[in-house]
Amino acid sequence: MIPALGAEWTKLRTVGETWWLTAGVIAVAVAASAAMVATTHVSPGVPGGGPDPTKLALTGIDLAQAVVAVIAVLAVTDEYGTGMIRVSLAAVPRRHAMLGAKALTVAGITLAAAVPAVAGCLAAGRLLLPGTGLDPAHGYALVSLAHGATVRAAVGAVVYLVLIAGLSLGIGAIVRDTAVATGCVLGLLYLPPLLALLLADPWKRHIEQIAPMTAGLAVEATRHLGTLPDAPWAGMGVLAAWAVGALVVGGLVLRVRDA
Repeated sequence: MIPALGAEWTKLRTVGETWWLTAGVIAVAVAASAAMVATTHVSPGVPGGGPDPTKLALTGIDLAQAVVAVIAVLAVTDEYGTGMIRVSLAAVPRRHAMLGAKALTVAGITLAAAVPAVAGCLAAGRLLLPGTGLDPAHGYALVSLAHGATVRAAVGAVVYLVLIAGLSLGIGAIVRDTAVATGCVLGLLYLPPLLALLLADPWKRHIEQIAPMTAGLAVEATRHLGTLPDAPWAGMGVLAAWAVGALVVGGLVLRVRDA
């Protein structure tokens, strides 16, 4: 497994796209969060009864996950596009070991991008939210890691991006085509929430409970938890099941199909 990890790390770090896409995760997350926070306007009303400042600050993760998905998909489909997969399988005949090494390598680089991305989102919220009325004077605590729920949301957002990478890698291994696999991942993430908007309960809530994005992003919430489709860590469990399922199926497809 160690040689396979070394080989996958060498392949990933020598692809130029990896580094600018990784930087893109951070840039997209922070820019999207700053834009969302800056355009937020809180109407006068019951003090502290409005939106969740931490969840607002982490809005950029909703978009940054698309860049993570592209990184993970490319980690496997790029080799099929160039024919390099035959060399990889000749060097590592145990196909499950190769996919496992890819998963660990992609998880590592996603983690390296997710930590500063989440930190940047929270910093943007801390700096900009008071100007929108979400401040202690109006019943809202400043975004701070001194708040236990905010720590949970921050850690959860990092784990969320790592699981999205695993889900995307699995789908990439199943589909093998970059454009189609990316489309499948983005459709799986973004279409169910849109469909849920068109439906009434209980179907709306059922879709939100099982969809990977809405279930997983429940971990970002620190207020109004009773209105969530899933409890924060339960929703993360749903996303983890999607990621594991995709990787297992991807591993099976890798074993039975020719390169």
